[in-house]
Parts: sequence; C-alpha cells; structure tokens
Amino acid sequence: MKYRYYTCDVFTETRFGGNPLAVLPKAEGLSDHQMQQIAREFNFSETTFVFPARTGHTRHVRIFTPAAEIPFAGHPNVGTAFVLAAAGEFGEINSSLSVTFEEEAGLVSVAIRAEQGKIVSCELAAPQSLSLGKTVPAEFVASAVSLNRQDIVTDTHHPQICSVGLPFVFTELKDRSALERARINLSGFDALRDLGVNPQLHLYTRVSGGFDIRARMFAPLSGVPEDPATGSANCTLGGLLAHHKEESSGIFSWRIAQGVEMGRPSTLLARAEKADGTVQATWVGGSCVMVSEGFIYVD
Repeated sequence: MKYRYYTCDVFTETRFGGNPLAVLPKAEGLSDHQMQQIAREFNFSETTFVFPARTGHTRHVRIFTPAAEIPFAGHPNVGTAFVLAAAGEFGEINSSLSVTFEEEAGLVSVAIRAEQGKIVSCELAAPQSLSLGKTVPAEFVASAVSLNRQDIVTDTHHPQICSVGLPFVFTELKDRSALERARINLSGFDALRDLGVNPQLHLYTRVSGGFDIRARMFAPLSGVPEDPATGSANCTLGGLLAHHKEESSGIFSWRIAQGVEMGRPSTLLARAEKADGTVQATWVGGSCVMVSEGFIYVD
C-alpha cells in the first residue's frame, strides 16, 4: 500500500529552517507498528498521522517521535494544520479558520490565518491548563547538559517540571554563552531518569534585540537529541513566565528563537493569559513553509 505524505518546515518562513515535520493526511489502515516504523524512517522530531474525527471535531491526530507515540506536541499541530490547509483539505480560507484536533492529551484548537490565498500563520491553544510539577536539583540539570551549576539562574524559579500537555524540565540559564555551550551528557540524562524525572530539558535565557528569549530543547532518551523548535515547551514556558509575573492579570507575549545552534533557526510566538493570579490559557504559533510531497510505501 502507498500513503501520500507532505513535509514542511515549522516556525519559519525560510525553507530548510525551522523544525521539519512529516504529515500523512489520510492514515487510515496503518497499524501502531507501521506508524512507528514510518516515524523512524523520516527520523524527524515528530511525524503526524491524520484520521477522520472520532468525536465530531475536525480530525483525529496521532503524533510519533522516532522512538514512541506522544500525547501532544506543538510543532506537529501547527504544521499539520498548515499542511491540511495548504493541501485544500479545509476548502478555501479567505482570512481565518479555526480547526480542532482530537489527541490523546485532549482537544487542540488551531487558528489558521490566510492572506491573499496563502496560509501565513497557525497558532495552537494548549489542550491542558498549566501544571507546575516538582523541582529538580540544579546540579543534575547542569550535569546533563555539560554546564556548571553557576550557569543556572534560580531567581524566578528552580529547574521545574511543567506541562500544558507534555512535560518538560524548564531551566533558566544566565546568558546566551551558557546556552550555546550546552552539550548532551547521556550519563546525566540517565541520572535524571533515575530520579524519576522525564528527562526532556528545555533551557532558556532572556535576551534583547529582536527576541525576548532564546531556547534549546534536549530529549536524547526520547529519540530527539536536540529539537529545532519545540512548540509545546515554549507554550508551557509562556505560561510559566506569566505565572511568575507580578501582574495578577493580563495577556503576555514572547518572541522566542530556537534551533539557531543547530543551523535551523526558528521563531515561535508564545502567549499566555492570566486572570486573578492564575494562568488561564496559553498559545504558541508561527509560520510554516511546504518542502516536499510524495508517497511512502508500506508492506
């Protein structure tokens, strides 16, 4: 059997930048094992498989890394909405359209914006409220990314597990130099796992000059040594930073650069809404560009 696929680059306006994604828009008939094989064959951070809706929404979407299926991720939702819209699956979009994907983590709403017949951006709303989990010893995080304990900043928060559908350990670094020096130390990731921590590390530092934040995400034990653009993590980061804002209410936004050190620069726009001291909702979005289409053959 053969299945059509598309690949696109997500969170970029430049082909061969951003985070690549493979999308199979009509995946009916594929088994779990076959989907995992296909995801491993593409070997992108994630591959998505699109099915008819099960509960009356737009589509049912499943997301696989090269190693496993995951309940939610950011760039796969943004990219899947872009691919389906660009391929005409949603008909003509004059200015905007909202679609809802059914996923393991819940319902994911994606707002698609078009101008002059071209899809210019997609923004997802996180399927879950911000959850703040346990903190992680800074020295363990530093060891996992080959940094010194002094490179980690704890003024706003200690390294902490947070999620809006997929958990990461969020760690602020003191400057861009520390971010650029980060390198995987697998024994450090094993030590985090032995602590009972899901070792997906999202590192960030505050900057100026066109971006508010620069970030990197490492998840080698999940088959993703480094991710060029992590929508789910940066969506959560927006919520975490809003949580720590002095203001009790407001809508806050951040322009985030990721993937620069990999040669795949990405731009992510994260937003969070806070009311009466509680983060109510989080979003992340950006642009995409189509790269290829074709068929993949499955026995």
